[in-house]
Amino acid sequence: MFKTLNDKLDLAFKHLKGQTRITDLNISNVIKDIRKALIDADVNFNIVKEFTDKVKTEAIGTKVIQAVRPDQLMVKIVQDELVNLLGGSVQQFIVEEKFSIILLAGLQGTGKTTFAGKLAYYLKNNKNKKTLLVACDVYRPAAVEQLSILAQQIGTNVYSNKESNNPVQIALEGIDFAKANHFDTVIIDTAGRLSIDTAMMDEILQIKKATKPNHILYVLDSMMGQDALSVAKSFHDVTNFSGVVLTKIDSDARGGVALSVKYTLQTPIYFSSTGEKVDNLEVFYPDRIAQRILGMGDIATFVEKAQTQFDDAQAEKLEKKLRKNQFDLQDFLEQTQMIQKMGSLKDMLSYIPGVSKAVKDVDIKDDAFKPMQALIQSMTPAERKNPDIIDMSRKNRIIKGSGRSMQEINQLLKQFEEMKKMIQKMGKNPMAGLSRLGGQFKR
Repeated sequence: MFKTLNDKLDLAFKHLKGQTRITDLNISNVIKDIRKALIDADVNFNIVKEFTDKVKTEAIGTKVIQAVRPDQLMVKIVQDELVNLLGGSVQQFIVEEKFSIILLAGLQGTGKTTFAGKLAYYLKNNKNKKTLLVACDVYRPAAVEQLSILAQQIGTNVYSNKESNNPVQIALEGIDFAKANHFDTVIIDTAGRLSIDTAMMDEILQIKKATKPNHILYVLDSMMGQDALSVAKSFHDVTNFSGVVLTKIDSDARGGVALSVKYTLQTPIYFSSTGEKVDNLEVFYPDRIAQRILGMGDIATFVEKAQTQFDDAQAEKLEKKLRKNQFDLQDFLEQTQMIQKMGSLKDMLSYIPGVSKAVKDVDIKDDAFKPMQALIQSMTPAERKNPDIIDMSRKNRIIKGSGRSMQEINQLLKQFEEMKKMIQKMGKNPMAGLSRLGGQFKR
């Protein structure tokens, strides 16, 4: 999402390369380029001016120490101000212990229904909540079906009433159904329109008054640009929503909405939503988003995503094999399959510091692992366990069975051998570094 903004900020910081200190003169072009980059990203002009004024004041007043270059210091100052602009510290979404009603609001096409499913999945897996989805969009024919498909993926239920076109009645019926069937959380998916109108606002207000929700979350499309904020303000005036969710944050949007929403609405941003899968939902961490904007990666999110795919038993088994230098091609196959479950391969690589900038212009397909997986799956168990036995005759059989080439199998075996050597160099405790890394970023 922030690729263009990141590129332009990089160019801005280059004005300070080779400088020994920050001065009014050499910082003027930096501030000018930062201002232009943010305006081009659809950040409100008043926010841009206040932001760059703060950056300039902080930069001029900061002493440059010998170990830090002026351009590096500038990056740190901009990062700190971005974190403040995005809301400072993380705002955790707290759900009531006994019974909670969550009302979703927003325009049509913002991803409300998809988010309803993602939130139910998140609450089930992270808060141990039994959640009922209530379908109150009586205008869009596919809304109930979409919610039902999501509920099936999650393993929960949907309440709908096809005989009624009264969303207030359906919402109240859904709450009664939830209480009678021992659900502890209700998520109400409401209708949207293509633009603000009186009927939609009156409807969401009537649902709010009737259901008395514990939380009202406004679902905001990150691709909408500055118009999104004026629409959000209209919703806030009517519903006084308690928090914001940013959807489509993995798109090619300019990113200005993410930078403007907290400043403009003064409400917490709880989640950012990416992709279509039910597990594509992230808690909104201002510091991590700031790191992504500046191309620094986001190792904390990478570790968390990895932890959702690797259970303790798998990790322990892998660690034992690594200790004994018994890591084989079968293990390698399983690890690549786990990585694929974490999401887009390019997105995963972009989380890693130092790699994020290297891959931003590289076309990395999500099926990049398929050739090596096909080769390994064409091997016998003995060949996977001990690749040294793979001679020319075996290679010919493997490439024939996998549909790959001799060059690809030679490359796979070479890369695997290099990986084993690297694992050996990690010593007696090859998983310790990863363990410390995971613990370091636990919140």
